[in-house]
Amino acid sequence: ACVPREAGGLADVGQSIDLVDDGGRIILVRQALELSPAVLEVPNDGRERQDVVLAHPLERPWHAVRLDEVPQPLTALELRLQLAGGEAALRPLRGKRIAMIFQDPMMTLNPVLRIDTQMIETVRAHDRVTKAEALRRSREALVQVGISSPDERLQGYPHQFSGGMRQRVAIAIALLHKPDLIIADEPTTALDVTIQAQILSEVQALCTQSGTALIWITHDLAVVSGLADRLAVMYAGRIIEEGPTAEVISNPRHPYTRGLIDSVPQGKRHGAMLTQIKGMTPSLLNLPEGCKFAPRCPRADAACQVEPSLDPAGADRSLRCHHPYADADQRLTS
Repeated sequence: ACVPREAGGLADVGQSIDLVDDGGRIILVRQALELSPAVLEVPNDGRERQDVVLAHPLERPWHAVRLDEVPQPLTALELRLQLAGGEAALRPLRGKRIAMIFQDPMMTLNPVLRIDTQMIETVRAHDRVTKAEALRRSREALVQVGISSPDERLQGYPHQFSGGMRQRVAIAIALLHKPDLIIADEPTTALDVTIQAQILSEVQALCTQSGTALIWITHDLAVVSGLADRLAVMYAGRIIEEGPTAEVISNPRHPYTRGLIDSVPQGKRHGAMLTQIKGMTPSLLNLPEGCKFAPRCPRADAACQVEPSLDPAGADRSLRCHHPYADADQRLTS
């Protein structure tokens, strides 16, 4: 287990922070985060540095493991890591620096508390302000997400709101502290198309105004194409293709991405068979050896028994595939 050498505050990406492990060795933390463990550099007898990683850096205690035992390389994202120990140290991060919007707004809203009570509590959990100031900020947040008569809505309970209205309240709560990052887990799936379009437009505008980064988790390619600057396609818990959204959708190079796009019934003549990806998604408890998509991939061969790494594939693109498509003319069945 590792502990801070000195009680620390927030550390910027790339900054080194002294930690002391159980053996008294000083460990330098080099933060290289993309929703993944932080990297450590451990001095070895004062001469060499042995690369290790912090497994689950947002949990305590910290445990160091060798970097060569970690299957995938780590990448960078400008997040910050709270270095003081204990659950209380995570409060500045959860809800304030990073916020979450769930698919079901009732995962966010307490059904037995009024909306004003819940929003005021969220504000005051992170900022030392009066109840009146917290109420004012809550009212402004509701107006931001397009809720009319905010004073009346603040007095209501979640069951008195429609599904779209509840989701707007959940988004307002996520925006209360102007977080650096919002993670949205299919927040519009249960809504009708009209309400979905309104919420997508409002979330885009709000993130642009506040400078908040947005990770939108969805299975809807139409939503992605109109919302995201960059697209990361995942299969079996791993990113298999990543790049600018327009490029990935117009020229998908991983067989799984190509299969997803080919399966969309756009431009098909009436009665034509839809393209399908053969087989079933594997259980995460029993993943195949090597490439996880190989059992379903028409391009798989013996090389796919080795797990591919996520490597650069041209300008601003990454792929995890031994046999990616070269251009947009090759299809899944080729």
